[in-house]
Amino acid sequence: MDCKSFPVVFVGLLLLCRFSSGQDKLSCSICRKIAANCLKGIENTSRKNFGGGNTDWEERYLSKYEISETRLVEIMESLCENSDFECHLMVETNEEHIERWWFTKQKDHSDFFHWFCVDTITVCCPAGSFGVDCVGCPGGMERPCSGHGTCNGDGTRTGDGSCSCTKEYKGEECLDCADGYYSTFQNETHSLCTACHPACKLCTGPSNHNCSECASGWVQTVTSEDRFICVDVDECAADILPCKQHEYCSNTEGSFSCEACHNACDACSGEGPEKCINCTTGYTMEEQNCVDINECSQSEKVCTSENEDCVNTDGSFTCVCTAGHENHNGICVEIKTPVEEETPEETHVEPQMLADDAFHEDL
Repeated sequence: MDCKSFPVVFVGLLLLCRFSSGQDKLSCSICRKIAANCLKGIENTSRKNFGGGNTDWEERYLSKYEISETRLVEIMESLCENSDFECHLMVETNEEHIERWWFTKQKDHSDFFHWFCVDTITVCCPAGSFGVDCVGCPGGMERPCSGHGTCNGDGTRTGDGSCSCTKEYKGEECLDCADGYYSTFQNETHSLCTACHPACKLCTGPSNHNCSECASGWVQTVTSEDRFICVDVDECAADILPCKQHEYCSNTEGSFSCEACHNACDACSGEGPEKCINCTTGYTMEEQNCVDINECSQSEKVCTSENEDCVNTDGSFTCVCTAGHENHNGICVEIKTPVEEETPEETHVEPQMLADDAFHEDL
């Protein structure tokens, strides 16, 4: 054997062993895909060459094509995608089984998936069962996990059959209500669980009067009718507030949130400048409201450099150069306009004047 071909052959043998063992979720998913593509192939080829209008020809030839090897080859060519090596390997490994079903078994076993994947090469189980022996899932094969969860290994030869329940249910068969839900109906095979009131961690009914235990952020108290009820804890009413400086506490049902104060506030009790407890720098308290200080209107100038103007901003001010000046290394200097140099005018001398000057020189 060529050494280069050994790894390919080795991988093929490993896959063959896996398929033959039947204990693999992937093997079942591949087989399901083959069975589904086989059904598509049968449907597609059933329409091929029909409807030509020649009844005599159809009776003589199409009846033969219906169960012919030619049709089977066409179907098998569509079972796997070109790049799906594991699918092609499973088909090649079990080609005789597929041919046997096509020519001798399909009349009595019309469900190709069940005959091929479950009963013949034993890589899958019927829906609602799991494991080597295809044992029924908890809750029964008809309604695995009582219809409220998924059965581990369902439909394959793997898994332990344990139920993963949806959030509303718990228990081996997903029949019991999880924390935060209460039962509105239950018998040996069916149950219906409904969410408790947000105040309840455990409950027996829909309102906060039905709490067996309060949820976090709620506390149990007694009503005037001597009934227990879970009410919201107002964390924002505590002596020590849970929020940082420059934040205010906003109570919510069962919890709270910390929101940023207005930028005018150094500390606040709510939203907006009117909720400031005290003001931050650049603001002053007027009629229980933090308002901006206009530094530019104060008697003492804040912009003291020459040729500077003061511009008020929200909570502060800025100094800018006056019109006609610009900042140069921190000093406002006058903007100089370049002066255009005058070009001397050329003296134009008439030709007659030049001639007269020459005449006088000759004399």
